[in-house]
Formats: sequence, structure tokens, C-alpha cells
Amino acid sequence: MKITKIFMSIGVASALTMQFSACQQAQRENPLLQESTIAFGAPDFSKIQTSDYLPAFETAIQQTRDNIQKIVESEDSATFENTILAYEESGRLLDHVSRIFFALTEAEKTPEIGDIEKKVQPMLTELENEISFNKPLFERIRQVYDKQHDTLTGEDQKLLEEIYKDFVRNGALLPDDKMERMKAINLRISDLQQQWGDQLQEATNNAVVWVDKKEDLAGLGEAGIAQCQKDAESRGGKAPYAIVIVNTTQQAILANLDNRDLRKRVFEASIHRADGTGQSNTFPIASEIAKLRAEQAEIMGYPNYAAYSLEKTMAKTPENVYAFLKNLISQYSPKADAETKAIEDFARQTEGADFQLQPYDRFYYSAKMKKQLLNVSDDEVKPYFNVDSVLINGVFYAANRVYGLTFKERTDIPLYHPDMKAFEVIDKDGKTKALFYCDYFRRPTKRGGAWMDGFAKQSRQWNQLPIIFNVCNNAKAPEGQPSLLTWDEVTTMFHEFGHALHGILSDCQYNRLSGTSVARDFVEMPSQFNESFASIPEIFDHYARHCETGEPMPADLKERMLKSINFQTAYALGENLAATCLDLAWHMLPSKDIPTAEKAAEFETQALRQIGLFNPQIPPRYSTSYFNHVFGGGYAAGYYSYLWTEVLAVNIADVFAKRGALDPATGQDMRDKILSRGNTGDLMQMFTDFTGMAQPDASSLLKARGL
Repeated sequence: MKITKIFMSIGVASALTMQFSACQQAQRENPLLQESTIAFGAPDFSKIQTSDYLPAFETAIQQTRDNIQKIVESEDSATFENTILAYEESGRLLDHVSRIFFALTEAEKTPEIGDIEKKVQPMLTELENEISFNKPLFERIRQVYDKQHDTLTGEDQKLLEEIYKDFVRNGALLPDDKMERMKAINLRISDLQQQWGDQLQEATNNAVVWVDKKEDLAGLGEAGIAQCQKDAESRGGKAPYAIVIVNTTQQAILANLDNRDLRKRVFEASIHRADGTGQSNTFPIASEIAKLRAEQAEIMGYPNYAAYSLEKTMAKTPENVYAFLKNLISQYSPKADAETKAIEDFARQTEGADFQLQPYDRFYYSAKMKKQLLNVSDDEVKPYFNVDSVLINGVFYAANRVYGLTFKERTDIPLYHPDMKAFEVIDKDGKTKALFYCDYFRRPTKRGGAWMDGFAKQSRQWNQLPIIFNVCNNAKAPEGQPSLLTWDEVTTMFHEFGHALHGILSDCQYNRLSGTSVARDFVEMPSQFNESFASIPEIFDHYARHCETGEPMPADLKERMLKSINFQTAYALGENLAATCLDLAWHMLPSKDIPTAEKAAEFETQALRQIGLFNPQIPPRYSTSYFNHVFGGGYAAGYYSYLWTEVLAVNIADVFAKRGALDPATGQDMRDKILSRGNTGDLMQMFTDFTGMAQPDASSLLKARGL
């Protein structure tokens, strides 16, 4: 999942109704500064123009400054109401504008939106610096913390704790000289991450592999070839066909390409998209970001950025993370070696005894091996995974069975792109619970990957229902043809909707604490758990229907397909472990030891060798030069959380399996004890309250992966 690139540190929230200052009243014609007339207070994209964003940011930033100044200048003694709640309220308009704008920078980033982003990001970072290092403001917050912390209860106490600790972690207690250095670092990192996002998106788009001859695409089938033709047309038509590079190292299309030279071109286009081999080189940005983060940690008194970052997580320390990872690596490595040998031996049956398996061959021969051993292939099952059926009859159906939710499409809600859809979410008591958008198809203006976020978070304080969206990068079929998914894309839809449920089912008083506002190594748990519903027979049978006939997947094919889910899964675990260890390697170093851009590739290789994960056959899911989670997003020293939370998810799935996989009472228990609670309590205690387990049981992870 991607953390929203908005001004989260001031703890702001959108609301159905907003009170505007006189300054805002003068700009009522700007729809971003008016109360929306759309249901739920949803963004009115039929009225919002690109030119509205910059003036809206200017107004919202000034309003935030004015609100902070009022808190600071108050002559009344600091209290929870006049300081903490006032601070929570101070940036509501800015949050409203930011959530709408940054949704577009991720999913519909036109050149005009990109130009505005370059102007807005420094403005937001400057404001964040002003607030984080505002000594009179922090003094009032500290007074409330010292006087009222022990007398407050529940969410009031938690809100105070989060705000106070955030200020401390951001450097509010630093001496003046170090404060100034932290401000400069914050501004520079903001600028670098802006450059990273622009450069990586451009590099990935430029990494398209152009194909002149249809026969070179042998193995794809007519639907796959038609998709390559459509992708070529949408990207300028430099050749009749184009293979688009997705965000990860490996490319799913390699499983079907018979042409080995083309497989090599595709793989190398992926791994070299941004390492300087071609038009782009992001290593200088990654190196400088890592160095600045390390310096931040040192200023705050920590040995490295990982130690600083992990303090707020369930894992707590890098040592705990490494202990977790090393246990997995020791069990995984022999299985990975055996898997590689089996694939190479299989390939040699047809290619000869001297054939040397390369990373761009792995998916191809693994798919053929799966076809021979299990008699199943992607081409055989994809007609049963129509994106619309997966959504309505799978994702939504599971949410209905387990949580009692129903979904009504709202064609009256304005959208930012015609490929989107909007649904009203209705709870089992008949009351409206949320608004949910989905945007599932790739396009050049959308960054790679899949994510969840929201135009508004749930908040009882402001009577705000959640307005949540999911974004994916599935291929959209040519006009008149159904858009079909791979199994991995099916589970991705379930995954991202697990995040959406965390936002939709939130029932918290304060915006800052609601929904997915939890530690990284907890936030991926609801999403990973929700993937389990994709293969539950009753759910699977409901959505896995032929795109033309509507018939369910035949029983024999279904059995073969479900058996194939855990076929040769060492690769998936290995690429994740390698990426996780790369992330930690960059963020475990002191600033003086951060490698330069010229040494970055060598450092990556050494880091993987040192921990026993250097394996050309199983490269990292993301290499440094395109590791957007870490250098462009909020997962620095936190990519391990996908594996960490998978353990939590497997433990929770075991509870559901024991009680009944689709048992509504268990679903309600999950709502009450985890999904509705946001960050209002201790996260480990939430896990314990639901599972009855004092600690997560990591032993079930490899079993769940078929290893």
C-alpha cells in the first residue's frame, strides 16, 4: 500500500461542512474553497479545474498559519480544548485540498499537475517546518501534556500523546542550531522526493519495449497481442506493438513470451530503467536522501535512520526486524535453491543439457512446468477473472458476507477520470457508511503499483464519513473486450480493498487517529488478511465466471488452479526478502558511510551477499534505483512490514478458519476489535483481543506460502 503524500503532520481533517474565513469568502468561485454540494461532501471534479489548485493551497496554508497563530497568542492557560483540539482543527481546509490534489499527482499526473506539485511541495514543507519548530506552540502542547495527560482517557489521551510525541520526534526539543539544520534537511528531502517521483515515472514510461513484428510476440495469444497494440497506440506508436514495464523487477508478461531475446530485452529494460544505463539515473537522489535521513537520525540522537524510524512501530528496533528476517532466510534459502534447480532441469529437457537458466527465463519455464505438472496456465484461467466480476461478485460479495456491507454504484458522482467508478457503501443497519471509488486501469499519467487512500477520513468529531479510493494498474482491454486479470492481479484487488475496509469501517473520534493511521507494520495486516477471501471456495465460485458465458469455473480447472497458487512460491518470498534487506541496508548506516551514487549498485550487491540473499535468479522485487516505497514514499526502513504483517494476517485467517471463514459474528468481532479502531489503542493488544494470542506466531507463514 502507498502513504498519502499530504501534510499529515498537522493532523488535519476534511469535513462535510467547513467554516471559511473572510479570506476564503473572497475566493468562493474556487470549488476547492467551497462546501461541496456532492453527496458525502465528495470532490466535485466536474467543477474543479487545474488552475484552482495553487490558489486553493495558498489560501489553505495561510488559514493554517492564522489558526496556529491564534493558539500561540491565546492569553488563556493551555488546555486540551484550546490547544490540542484547536491544533487538530487548524489545518482542516489544507487537508481537504491536499487529499484531492495529491490523489491526482499519483493517478492522473498531467504535466500541468506536475508543475503545480513542484510549487506546492516546498510551500508545504516550509509550513511543516514552521509548525514543527514553533517553540511557543510546543510549549503550550507540553503544558497540556504535563498537566492533563493522566486525567484524560480514551481517544483524548491518545490524541494528546500522538501530537506531543510527534513534536518531540520532529525535533521540538533541539537547540536552535540543530533545529535550523533539521529544517534545511526537511526542505531538501521534500525537493528530492519530488524529483524522484517525476524522474522514476518518466523513466518507467521510457522503458517501454517496442516490438516491430507480431510474430515476435508468439506465446501471448490474440488478447495479449491486442493489448500490446493498444499500449503502443497510447504511447505514441513508435512501433506497432509495445510492452509496458510495470513497477516491479520481474514482469508477468515474461511467462508467455516464446522469444528469448525479447524476454531478455524486457527484463533488462525493467532492471535498468533508472540506473543510468539508459536515459535516467536515480542513484544520486537515493544516495542523497539516505544520507540526509541518516543525518536526521543522528541529530535526534539515534545511531541510524532505521533505529529512529522503527521506534514507533510494533517491531521497535532493527535488531528485532533482523531476527525475524534471518529466521525466514535460513528456512527459505534451501527451498529457493531447490526451486531454481527444478526449473533449470525442466528447461534442459527441451533446450539441452548446457542450457543456463537466466532470470528472464524463470517465469517462462516455471509457467510451462506448472502447465505440465498441474495442467493449468494463465491463459486458461484468465477468462474467468473479469475485473468487473472480481469486484462485484468477489471483493464486494466477501465484504457483504463477512461484514454485512452492500455497495450501490453512484453514477451521479463526478470522477477525475472516466475509467473510475464510485459506490455508496451501506451498512447492515441500512445506513450509509462510506463512499468508495475504484480506479483500476493503467495509463501513462498514473504511477506504477496499487494503493488505497481517501479524499476524506472518518471522524466523529466533524461528522465526516470516509471517502476512500483504491487504485491499481491493470491492463484495460481494447474497446468491446472484457478486461481480464491474472491471479496476482485478483489478489491485489482483494489486498487493496482490505486497506479500504480499514478506512470504511473506521469509527473514531479524531481524524488523526482514524482508519489506516497506524504503524507501518500493522497497516498492511488488514489488506494481507483480506487476500485470503479470494481463494475461499464460496467466494471464488461467486466471481470466477467465464467472461462470455457467465458459467462458473469448471470443478477440475478450479481444483488445478487453486493447487497452483502455491506452486514455486520461493521466488515471491525471496524477492520480498531481498528488497526488505536492501531497504534496511541503506538505512542502517551512519551518514558518513552512505555510498555515493557511483557506488550504489556495488553497495546493493554487497548488502545482499552479506545477508545471504544475493541470487541473480531471484533479484529484489525492487532494486534501489526504482524502490519507490522507500525513496519516494513512506516505507523507509519499513518495507519489512509486508512480511511482518503477513504473519499477523495468517494468524487472523486461522481464527476465521476455526470459527467459520465467512462467519458474520467473527466479522463483527474483527470490526469491533481491529478495523474500526484506527490508532486509538495499543496495536498488539488489538491483535491479542481478536486472536487470543499474546504474540504473533511466525511459524505459520512458510506453511501458508506452501513452503
